[in-house]
Amino acid sequence: MSARLPVFPLGTVLFPGLVLPLHIFEERYRALVRHLVALPEGAPREFGVVAIRAGWEVAPAGPPGRFGLTAGEVTLHEVGCTAELRQVTELADGGFDIVTVGRRRFRLAEVDHSAEPYLTAEVEWLPEPGGPDETADLLAARVISVFRQYLGLIRPDQQEISEQLPEDPTVLSHLVAATAALTVDDRQRLLAIDDTAARLRAELRLLNREAALLRQVRAVPVPLSELAGLPAPN
Repeated sequence: MSARLPVFPLGTVLFPGLVLPLHIFEERYRALVRHLVALPEGAPREFGVVAIRAGWEVAPAGPPGRFGLTAGEVTLHEVGCTAELRQVTELADGGFDIVTVGRRRFRLAEVDHSAEPYLTAEVEWLPEPGGPDETADLLAARVISVFRQYLGLIRPDQQEISEQLPEDPTVLSHLVAATAALTVDDRQRLLAIDDTAARLRAELRLLNREAALLRQVRAVPVPLSELAGLPAPN
């Protein structure tokens, strides 16, 4: 099943269920927000967020073409996630502050650079897991344990966050992917995985990798150059 969506290229990866606030200042994306707000009551107010593989979020300075960014100036990843518009605040300068929530994953089929001031694309919806999955449940328990250890290395007081970790394996997999200090490429690979169990397995590897790096950094002695600046003992 396919659909046509407005597309918002960003330097980040959005996951289903995660909140994404945005400050809208470019005219082409102001037009996108106005289009969404003007939709009939009950119509889905959502657009596709796709991470940028190469290029810029903001159109380059100088005289723009008719629609600002051209096809050669930005390259997008293949898999993205829709952002559902939940809150809109219009600003005095004509811009907007908006709050969106990730909803469903898709794969880009064909991008149109000329139909609207903003990008639009034909997209194919990606499958989401349905029903219980014993393997995913077992992996989720392991991910929660490792993620808590990881949070303990990067945040001194992670108890409150740990207690709020979701038990649903799919929701957990999206939360971990969005919260851990991963690269855009790491997050993009996780978003593209259709199977929850496979995503959780990948996250276990990434969390163990990141935790090992954090422990190694903590174990490195203080450089002599820093010790030279310490006050002498009395």
